[in-house]
Parts: sequence; C-alpha cells; structure tokens
Amino acid sequence: MHRLLDHCPELKHAHDLVRRFAAMLDNRETAPLPSWLDELSRSELPPLAGIAAALREDQHAVAQGISTTHNSGVNEGRITDVKLQKRLMAGRAGVPLLRHRVVLIAHLRRRYADRRAAAAR
Repeated sequence: MHRLLDHCPELKHAHDLVRRFAAMLDNRETAPLPSWLDELSRSELPPLAGIAAALREDQHAVAQGISTTHNSGVNEGRITDVKLQKRLMAGRAGVPLLRHRVVLIAHLRRRYADRRAAAAR
C-alpha cells in the first residue's frame, strides 16, 4: 500500500484526508471538522470537493453524528439491503420472494458478523 501511495500523490492525499476523518470518528472529536472540510474543498480532487460541499450543507448534523455514541447504522444497512433487492427484482417477483431474500441476507450478515467476532477472540 505504501508503494501505491508513494506512486500516486492524489491517492496519498485522499488517503490522508480519509484517515483524518476516521480519527475524528474514532475519537468522537468535532473540533477539526471545519478545517478538515476546508482542506477537503481545496484538495483539487472534484469528488472530494463535492463531498465537502454536501457535508457543509448540514455540518451541524455531521458534527452531531461524529460526537454521539448512538447511530442508526444497522437500520440503514437493512434499508439499503431492501432497496437493493427491490431494484434487482424490478417487479419480476412478489412480496413473498422479496421478503425471503431480505431475511436470507440478514441471516448471512449475522453469520458473517459472528464469524468475525469469533476470529477476533
């Protein structure tokens, strides 16, 4: 990874910015957020500048999300699963099959999480 980052300065800069945001999340620290957003905007990487503009629109909510211990990540993941299955099915099957597939995905996610937790022990 270090060789790849050394080879591509844009990727290294993006990696550094992402790591700094991850540190804010890990430490639940919102003080560096405004300066981080400024640097993101000046990064000369259009996708990152777009993310900065979107985060700046609701900066208070972003700061709240960083600093609070509560989140809706599990629920959002399930909603994403349902939407993905709905798009994949595209009206080709009814509600019973959609329900079966969503339950199966939830079961597989739970098994995968259990395996990761067991491996970490």
